[in-house]
Amino acid sequence: MNPGGRLLAIDVGNTQTVVGLFEGEEIRASWRLGSVARRTTDELAILMEGLFRLGGHRMEQVKRVVIASVVPPLGPTLEEMSRRYFGVAPLVVGPGVRTGIAIKYDNPHEVGADRIANAVAGHHLYGGPLVVVDFGTAITFDAISARGEYLGGAISPGFGIALEALVDRTARLPRVEPVMPPSVIGRNTVHSIQAGMFFGYLGLVREIVDRMKAELGSPARVVATGGQSVALASQAAFFDEVNPDLTLIGLRLIAERNP
Repeated sequence: MNPGGRLLAIDVGNTQTVVGLFEGEEIRASWRLGSVARRTTDELAILMEGLFRLGGHRMEQVKRVVIASVVPPLGPTLEEMSRRYFGVAPLVVGPGVRTGIAIKYDNPHEVGADRIANAVAGHHLYGGPLVVVDFGTAITFDAISARGEYLGGAISPGFGIALEALVDRTARLPRVEPVMPPSVIGRNTVHSIQAGMFFGYLGLVREIVDRMKAELGSPARVVATGGQSVALASQAAFFDEVNPDLTLIGLRLIAERNP
């Protein structure tokens, strides 16, 4: 890491882009943006400049940029923004980048950069074996061995996707916030949908986590991250840790391993 400089970590998801500003190991600021594929380099730079200014930071403080993207059209745009407005050639997480973990997937190139970052940060912070559950547009479950190997995982539709499908395919059901209702027995339509979503996903996550822990064959810690992790973890006693910044921390660690 450049002495005195800051690192900008950018995690581009299908729905949201999470941006973290690091000074050493400390996250000084983090922001969430919509992942809009049609945004131009200049539009992204305007957004960044506004966020930095509102937070009392300066763009010229950034000396390194690391990007993980699962939205192909946004990757090149962010790379160009980094070069033009931060004056930095970014590190893009992908093939050839040193991560410090062995990927045991049949085709390692199929593993999303965000899942790799989660595995790197999870094993660094909590050791292994480990199961990481990331609540995003999709819910991803990743298994990491005691030696820090990425073993594979599972993917299911996320809260938002399931809710959109329910509303789009029914005539009278409203769109609701995917939060825990007062009771699993809903007394109105909104609470009934919330009960099915919240407690249904709680059961889905518990079942997959339990089966992964059994296959790992030894006591494994379970870490939750992502947008819905804090809300769900309040009712999920099987989570050992909740760390909404796990992906950003993983990107920082990968940047440090690629000086």
